[in-house]
Amino acid sequence: MKVIGFNGSPRKDGNTTTLISYLLREIEKEGIETQLVQLSAKAIHGCIACYKCFENQDQRCAVKNDAANEYIEKMTMAQGIVLGSPSYFQDVTAEMKALIDRAGFVGLANGKMYKNKVGASLSCFRRTGGMHTIETMNHFFFGNELIIAGRALSVAREKGEVEKDEEGVQSAQTLGQKIAWMVKKLYG
Repeated sequence: MKVIGFNGSPRKDGNTTTLISYLLREIEKEGIETQLVQLSAKAIHGCIACYKCFENQDQRCAVKNDAANEYIEKMTMAQGIVLGSPSYFQDVTAEMKALIDRAGFVGLANGKMYKNKVGASLSCFRRTGGMHTIETMNHFFFGNELIIAGRALSVAREKGEVEKDEEGVQSAQTLGQKIAWMVKKLYG
């Protein structure tokens, strides 16, 4: 069993990384393998609406000049998918939106290939936009019929501030425990 976490922050080791790490550690405590993918590490571009994924139905995006297919394969192999993004202008980052659009289209084109996997979202934000950011990521889960375990939020802006948000950290840990429980029930 495996849970894959995607950090949509352009800042590799910032608050979103920290919050996802709290969540993933709880899952690991239950003997479930985890992996954290930093979307900032490799280029991923937005969907070009070529609809080749609907023609080919090969669980791949027809655009092959970036990391999208690598990420789609990781989602396919996992039983749980966690999406994390800071709030940029009240929404997900461009990197996260590209992942959602590309993986989402491929999933739909291939019979909702992520159906019944466990999904969860988390966001770090300063004052506003956290819930809208969560909703955007949840649209990926709803559209592809994943089972949503929940969400975690943290009020944090400057690097390291997430550590001061005890309630935010606790929400990530609790969500990690819930994801582990759900994955075990569904796939154990």
